Amino acid sequence: MSDDTPTVPVVCEECATTTRVPLDEVGDALDRHNDRRHDGEAVAEVEPTVRERIADLAAADLGLE
Repeated sequence: MSDDTPTVPVVCEECATTTRVPLDEVGDALDRHNDRRHDGEAVAEVEPTVRERIADLAAADLGLE
């Protein structure tokens, strides 16, 4: 991963882990982790404050706020 590749913080409270994943790989990384570690249950997630901020920005961009 190059230094200019945007990354997203991913947390899994159950595994007590935090990592950063390239933005274009975050969906697949979450699916893989949750499939392997949690029988497909959505336990690992994008860090909640980052997820909420992205949702707010997307809503504003779409004129939904």
